[in-house]
Amino acid sequence: MTHIGTQYIETYRLILRRFELSDASAMFANWASDDEVTKFLTWPTHADVSVTEKILEEWVPQYEKADCYRWAITLKENGPEPIGIIDTCRWREDGELPEIGYCMGRRWWHQGIMSEALGAVIEFLFQRVGVERIVARHDVNNPHSGGVMRKCGMNFEGIREKAHRNNQGVIDTAQYFIERGDR
Repeated sequence: MTHIGTQYIETYRLILRRFELSDASAMFANWASDDEVTKFLTWPTHADVSVTEKILEEWVPQYEKADCYRWAITLKENGPEPIGIIDTCRWREDGELPEIGYCMGRRWWHQGIMSEALGAVIEFLFQRVGVERIVARHDVNNPHSGGVMRKCGMNFEGIREKAHRNNQGVIDTAQYFIERGDR
């Protein structure tokens, strides 16, 4: 495995790119300020754009690290405006197993956009970085997220009871995985 950091990825409809400080207003407006989007996430809804600005001030310098993988999801037809995020939110301690997390603005839900982004990131991590296995999980009360995982070929591994905490409290999680040979 060779860490190469967040690289530009282009799909049929999307461009996945690094965040920039100038993305704060769009990030805040498109998803970070929406309680419905953050309902099943681990971070609270942003009260105002200054919270989003502070987050981006932390994130942008992290791109200097080769093991940082965090993309702004943009639609080619909309230009550079980010509509969501996808990243490797966690790596196992030995740095060999990424866990992917994602969210996107509500007005783009149910259009196959997140499946397209996840599929591209899975392919990138297998082909360019050389990982062998990728995992993801979702709150069992958010089955649409599991649908995205299954659509991308991820395999259901099981339910872990009271395994995580998000904005709903302590929750059960559905675990998924995909291995390099599965694609």
